Formats: sequence, structure tokens, C-alpha cells
Amino acid sequence: MRIKICGLTQLEDALAAVNAGADALGFVFYPPSPRAVAPEQAAKIIQQLPPFVMMVGLFVDPEPEWVEEVLNTVAIDLLQFHGDEPENFCKSFARPYIKALRMKPEFNPVQAAANWPTARGFLLDAYTPGIPGGTGEVFDWQRFPKSESSKGGLLDNKPHHWILAGGLTPSNVAEAIQITHPYAVDVSGGVESSRGIKCSTKINAFIKAARS
Repeated sequence: MRIKICGLTQLEDALAAVNAGADALGFVFYPPSPRAVAPEQAAKIIQQLPPFVMMVGLFVDPEPEWVEEVLNTVAIDLLQFHGDEPENFCKSFARPYIKALRMKPEFNPVQAAANWPTARGFLLDAYTPGIPGGTGEVFDWQRFPKSESSKGGLLDNKPHHWILAGGLTPSNVAEAIQITHPYAVDVSGGVESSRGIKCSTKINAFIKAARS
């Protein structure tokens, strides 16, 4: 099970995530977020991390100049778009990207994914009006796309890399994985002691539970 710890704001937390076995670290470049970091701050953290961990930059309907500024400052491996960005925008930065989709009522992620054929994967998050993510809310895991061989759920005829997010914690992530069988899981608030500050004990417990 691949695991991303998102919303990192300080080196201590990034190292705790790496040492616990995280596959990817997420940095939020969306100023209204309480977990937002400045490009210089993220760059300083990443420069002190070991190799073989993917660095992800999260954006919400950004101006292209802002994305370019971040990419010129920070060693980002993968872009994550959490707003209403069209495919042409997402693929214009010469970086692989994933697209977040919020699970509104009656929303079909398999149909929606066709709008971003160049995406490396899709992160499914809970839907809260006016808030692009990080709410700590879960959605109905039975709505998570299933493979053709799975029973129930939505039928996914095209192989996608589906990432589960939204309200995951050390106490519910194992159950969530058993129900959804995702490619990866993404957590932010569920491993925090306060907004933007992670708890190493929760990070370790989350990764242990996810890989159980």
C-alpha cells in the first residue's frame, strides 16, 4: 500500500513521515489553507530529506505563474490539482500530475476521469461546499471505483490509479482499504496534533494500519 502524508510545514514532520515509511510527501501551495507553505520554506525542507521519496506540490486553481514560481524554487516530482483545472492546464508544466475529484452526490468519478486522460492518477476526496479539501470528512467508501473483477461499486473499465483520501485516520484506514482496495491512500488532518503540525505517533500508527 502506497501512502502519502500531506500538508507538511516543518522538517521535523517530514522526517517523521519518511522514517515511518511514507512513499510521498505533500506540500500545499494554496495560501488560504492553514497548511500552506511558502516555496522557500518547502525548498529548505526538501533539501534536507533523503532520496527515494516523492515530493508532491498541491495547488487549487492557481495562476500558471504561481505554479512556475514554485517549480523554479522547489524540487517537486508530481503536481496535484485540487480545483477545477482543465486538462490542458494540468499538463502544461512538463510534470506528471494527479487530479483530485470531490465526491459530490451522484458524482461518477469514472466518467469524470475521462476529462483528464493524461493524469497519472485520481485522488478521491470528500465533498464539502466551498472547501477544496482537508476537511476531515469521509465519503461513502462503497462509491469508490471497483475493478471489473470486483463485485459492487462503480465499474471502472479503464485502469486508473485511484487514491483514497478524505477523513482517513489511524483507526479507520485499514477498514477503508479493505472496502476500496485503492492504489494509494492520502492523509493530512488525520495524523495532526494541530492544523499543519503532524504527530509522529499518529503517522507511525497510520502507516502501520494501512500496511496491515
